[in-house]
Amino acid sequence: MFSKIPLAGVSNAEWLRLRKSGIGGSDAGAICGVNPYSSAMKVFRDKTSEEVEEQDSEAIRIGHDLEEYVAQRFTEATGLKVRRSNYMYRSVENPFMIADIDRVIIGEDAGLECKTASAYHADKWADGNIPLHYIMQCYHYMAVTGKRVWYIAAVILGREFTYRRLEWDDDLIERLISIETDFWNNRVAKGIMPPPDGSKACDEVLEQYFHTAKKASAIALVGFDEKLRRREEILGFISELQAEQKQIEQEVKLFMQDNELAGSDSFCVSWKNIDATKLDTKRIKEERPELYADYGKVSHSRRFEVKAA
Repeated sequence: MFSKIPLAGVSNAEWLRLRKSGIGGSDAGAICGVNPYSSAMKVFRDKTSEEVEEQDSEAIRIGHDLEEYVAQRFTEATGLKVRRSNYMYRSVENPFMIADIDRVIIGEDAGLECKTASAYHADKWADGNIPLHYIMQCYHYMAVTGKRVWYIAAVILGREFTYRRLEWDDDLIERLISIETDFWNNRVAKGIMPPPDGSKACDEVLEQYFHTAKKASAIALVGFDEKLRRREEILGFISELQAEQKQIEQEVKLFMQDNELAGSDSFCVSWKNIDATKLDTKRIKEERPELYADYGKVSHSRRFEVKAA
């Protein structure tokens, strides 16, 4: 069972605030740890902060603008008619679970998720595959709406159109609801941040929370000696592997000499000329300090370093 929140006439800012009131489909993959572009920590930050950030990028605009095109291509490919859903759905049993879906299928107990993908990510859709965080998004929508089938359609820009059909899976949906329940009740509701997972998204969240250090402040480092020793071991492995990588690259360069391209049945290697122009900021600062002062931009960040005691 679900309730419906009308979205007709709702501004983008109001819609974004509504999304903060629960876990949406695009949050599901991050909470499950399978979204390469987000994390549970990032979702926690979004749901617990008062900020309403209006995201705008070329990728977001393309996805929004091409949504209707993807829906039309889906109808052409399948013969199934679709319509927009001007509602946000909220689970009655688990009211923290919400769904803002792209389309519903007319005459079938099903929904449709529309995606656009870069040609560089075409391999993620090859051989019937679907990016895992999109799978979790579709099953989240099924869990909220109760619909037994969800289609996902994608245009691979400049390459192809493809679609997939996902069917209700009791075990997967039960597990997904359990994970989202734990996240909402034991993290969001209690204000307890999820642990970091090593992702870039976690770095960004930590920078948002703790972007400025208190001058000359210090605390005792308790419970991290073993992890920091492991960090030193990892850095050693990375250094050895990078040296091996460089040696292989140097051997190939020596073989290529002044040739731009080299190829085999398995690989194509390029060693091309690159011309780049950069401002000599050091010289500008020395010779034209007033110009440097006018156009120089101060950035603020924190540098993380570890040294042996």
